[in-house]
Amino acid sequence: MMKNTLKVVLLTSMLPFAAVAEQELTPWYVGGGLGINNYEPHCDLKTMTHCEDDDPYAWDVFGGYLFNDYFGIELGYRDLGRIQWTDFSNKRNDVGARGMALGLVGFYPFADKWSLSAEAGGMNYLLKNIKNYGTEYYSDSGIAPYIGAGIGYNFTENLKLQAKYRRYENLDDDKYNTLEMESNYWGLELSYRFGKAKAAAPVVAAAAAPIDSDNDGVMDDQDSCPDTPATHKVDANGCTVYEFVTDNHDLGGILFDNNSSVIKSASYADIEKLANYLKKNPEHTVSIEGHASNVGKPAYNMTLSESRAKSVAEALAAKYDIEASRIQAIGYGITKPIMEGNTAEAHKQNRRIEAIVTGTEKRAVLK
Repeated sequence: MMKNTLKVVLLTSMLPFAAVAEQELTPWYVGGGLGINNYEPHCDLKTMTHCEDDDPYAWDVFGGYLFNDYFGIELGYRDLGRIQWTDFSNKRNDVGARGMALGLVGFYPFADKWSLSAEAGGMNYLLKNIKNYGTEYYSDSGIAPYIGAGIGYNFTENLKLQAKYRRYENLDDDKYNTLEMESNYWGLELSYRFGKAKAAAPVVAAAAAPIDSDNDGVMDDQDSCPDTPATHKVDANGCTVYEFVTDNHDLGGILFDNNSSVIKSASYADIEKLANYLKKNPEHTVSIEGHASNVGKPAYNMTLSESRAKSVAEALAAKYDIEASRIQAIGYGITKPIMEGNTAEAHKQNRRIEAIVTGTEKRAVLK
């Protein structure tokens, strides 16, 4: 009853691992094994008068977790079988060990489906000696270290069969000091790894290396704009990426006499220069800003500065054919002097017109 209960508990504990198995091989696996076990000392006729029929058949169930394809950990329950003999006190001994085992296991693939394994760990054993046909009973527990080796073959990506050898040390009855034993186990184990391996990527014939003739990062077979300058940033089609940038340009001042909005003849050269610039850049606009010197009343100077700005704006439209929609005239009076002070030179410099050209230019974005 105890044996069957332990089997059910261990296998049931592995069910969640089966539920999460999806499209890939998981690191979890379960399995079980059968084999034969040889306790030492066995029937050497030194401590025994004669041997009796043994029950050397051993079994185990286990679950494991792989850290990678070469290394993992296993937890399982093992029954190492029983042996019988009659000692020199003419008492029949019936001895067996079983218990939970925990160990590390390593794998080394050496062929397509073949692999070697090595393991080491400890078994928390319960050693029972039912002596003299059940009239005497000796039982003790402890930790028995073990090592093992094996060879395995994968029938499928999930199913694996292994031939195993394990050596157990110190299977001792320290409580009553009646037994000191070791054990050798040989057996077969079948394990199942949960999940499904990813399908191998299809082998694609090697293609000719793609070419990027203009070194813009887009291959020729996808490049809609060949010979793009190497310094230009390009889009997915290999064409230059542009941005629109707005700049202000001050083209200089136009001066006026005191208390006058009449343009001096000498200033028309500056206005013509401004007009030519606007004709070459039809997307640009201009703001004509009028200013006055700090002589007289501020309100009058404000009106005067507006008149000066309008004079220049009208000259641009009428004399040089610049569209009126591209021209703005505004007066600032004495609010923005460029020279402080109440001197003749300061008044001369502050009686002026400034043309502020605003334009949005299309420029290539550089790397």
